[in-house]
Amino acid sequence: MLSRAMHLGLLKKATEQNTEFDVIVIGGGATGLGTALDAATRGLKVLLLEANDFAKGTSSRATKLAHGGVRYLAQGNISLVREALHERGRMLANAPGLVKPLAFVIPARNWFGKLFYWLGLKVYDLLAGRLGVGPTTLMSRNAVLNAIPTLKADGLAGGVRYFDAQFDDARLAIALMKTIHRQGGLAVNYVRVTGFEKKEGRICGVSAQDTLGGDIFHLKAKAVVNATGVWVDEVRNMDDPSHAKILSPSQGVHVVVDSHFYPSKDALLVPKTADGRVLFVVPWLGKTLIGTTDTARQDAPLEPKPLKGEIDFVLNTAGQYLKKAPTRADVRSVFVGLRPLVKQGHASSTKSISREHTILTDPSGLVTITGGKWTTYRSMAEEVMNVVVKQHSLRAGPSKTAALKLDESAATGVANALDARLGLTRSDMEFAVSDEMAVTIEDILARRSRALFLDAEAALACVDEAADVLRMMLGVSDVELQRQRDFFEELVRQYRV
Repeated sequence: MLSRAMHLGLLKKATEQNTEFDVIVIGGGATGLGTALDAATRGLKVLLLEANDFAKGTSSRATKLAHGGVRYLAQGNISLVREALHERGRMLANAPGLVKPLAFVIPARNWFGKLFYWLGLKVYDLLAGRLGVGPTTLMSRNAVLNAIPTLKADGLAGGVRYFDAQFDDARLAIALMKTIHRQGGLAVNYVRVTGFEKKEGRICGVSAQDTLGGDIFHLKAKAVVNATGVWVDEVRNMDDPSHAKILSPSQGVHVVVDSHFYPSKDALLVPKTADGRVLFVVPWLGKTLIGTTDTARQDAPLEPKPLKGEIDFVLNTAGQYLKKAPTRADVRSVFVGLRPLVKQGHASSTKSISREHTILTDPSGLVTITGGKWTTYRSMAEEVMNVVVKQHSLRAGPSKTAALKLDESAATGVANALDARLGLTRSDMEFAVSDEMAVTIEDILARRSRALFLDAEAALACVDEAADVLRMMLGVSDVELQRQRDFFEELVRQYRV
């Protein structure tokens, strides 16, 4: 059993007994979960606090790819690509049930383009070394059309096939959370850090509040890590309002359509769109995921919405390559993720802002890590914990995450599915509550299952069953369940075009 009630009880006990943690991690996305797990494997007493649900923000809204970054290779960022490729290999080894090899096809219009991509991706293979997934190969015109039968044939001269990997981001976050607990750590969702407690100007703990029940906690810690992604500036300002912003967020829009638009087991990579970016068309959980955009924005809402023209840009670009172009009416779900891009001087475009991560320590002792991407979450976590251990003189062993198997949950299958469009059962919902710390309708239908992201309308058809599970298992009141229904219905409207 791994219910939220059980771990909220442990948190209350820690407050009552004035327990001092070695490390408190703020943020339950990829970086925060990775950091807490790394700390736990070193034998440290660690607590992670997430203001909403695990992976509620950016970490459930990725393109679902564990990759080195072909685009970054073209930019000459060899060190970033090498690190990401090695971490991709570790993800495949440590979570084989959630991370799978995936072949990508790059179509070419002439022999020069074909040779250019092949040579570049051979470098990609070399950088991966022994952690490589598969060899890059040249493809004839017929081979490309056999691999992607719905690809337009006009002007096609062949292509290149290379390998990366695919995963379910929210499910991997839950696997990390469960592994933290197995390693002796404590991670609790829906507990918001509201302030820092200090002694002689140095942070010695945090104050926090249970956003569901209202309880207040005062928690002591030798070190605190700010791993809140696009919200790190807000947390730093809680420590010192004079801090300058270090992030320049951008957002990426992803569109999900039915698989008949792209009935292929290989993914498609469009290496250069009209605005100089890349576009992926990816088979994902029985649907087709198309994305993404990269648009700068000044704010960081928890539920970002597509900006004007973004959905049409994705659909129109896909339509330039697919025989049957998906339209807005074909969209089953559209979701938006924010990227925590680290400012570099006065960069005018998100394409020129660093995808690498940044670690900094404030005079109060607060350690902040931001930037990076899902693929490098583990190495980022190891690096930030090396900094924390050294700067706070913690007695800790070495990191053990490089070869640590994560706690994965097997799907129950599609028998007795609640909706023919989704493979979701009541048993899945009950397991999400009893063993995966789900406490809301959204938790169940957006992250423990990916229903909202795969087909928003189908997810709406499962709301009553999810509400009944919460009523029966957690005793959630009818008033609260109605509030959750209303909120989820609004999400469905947002995720539909």
